[in-house]
Amino acid sequence: MEGKAQKDLLARIADAGEDALSRLASSGSADRVLGMFGSMKEQVDALSQKVRGIDQLEKRVEELEKKVEELSKASSPAPARKTSSSRKTSSASSRKTSSGS
Repeated sequence: MEGKAQKDLLARIADAGEDALSRLASSGSADRVLGMFGSMKEQVDALSQKVRGIDQLEKRVEELEKKVEELSKASSPAPARKTSSSRKTSSASSRKTSSGS
């Protein structure tokens, strides 16, 4: 008897589910819901493409930062000369002394 009652309960649940699905399918809201899911899929696809583009840009930035670091290390041992302004001053003063003698 218990087995028959369980089957009846499952049959009633299945019937109720089928009725709910048929009502949903016959109403216009199902089309709207499916349309929303379709547009959401397109938006997620576009967003994922943009994220992939950002990942590529981050890789390029990392490569460029490494290159800049290598170039700055290569040029840092040679100190920048600041003698151009002091030479002008010293050469101008030496001209004055040589012309004044």
